[in-house]
Amino acid sequence: MSLSKVTRGDTPNRFNVIIEIPAYAGTVKYEVDKDTQCLTVDRFMKTALQYPANYGYVPDTLCGDGDPLDVLVLTPEPLVPGCVIEARPIGVLHMSDEAGEDAKLLALPTEKACPMYANMQDITDIPELVLDQIKHFFEHYKDLDQGKWVKLDGYGNKAEALTAVEDAVALYKP
Repeated sequence: MSLSKVTRGDTPNRFNVIIEIPAYAGTVKYEVDKDTQCLTVDRFMKTALQYPANYGYVPDTLCGDGDPLDVLVLTPEPLVPGCVIEARPIGVLHMSDEAGEDAKLLALPTEKACPMYANMQDITDIPELVLDQIKHFFEHYKDLDQGKWVKLDGYGNKAEALTAVEDAVALYKP
């Protein structure tokens, strides 16, 4: 099946995430090509940092940077690039970069996929160390890229994450 056929799902409380980059899998930045829908190597990051969670996007959404809504999915194991997982929002990392607003949604798998996270409902349920690792990664992952920058504006709770999903759905025009 083509990734272009994957729907966003039942937003804003549950949605599909297409995983591009697995957690802790090196410095390769994979990206789904918008035209071919193939998973491609975008680049090797210049910093020696690895994504601290599975990284992907919600299809059929659009954000201020011109891309779909970015999502970090926390799971007990790294996920395979190109797979689809149903997730639920628990928070958002507000940030911007040289391309514009670039918020990162924090999500967990649905209970069906991973019941061990069933009791986690909001960002305050996530260990502080995990949140610090995510923040540290995004503060520094572009440090060696000339002309690129990142500004973090803190974490938001589940309500703010739901608003981010709704806004990204509203901006999307097929």
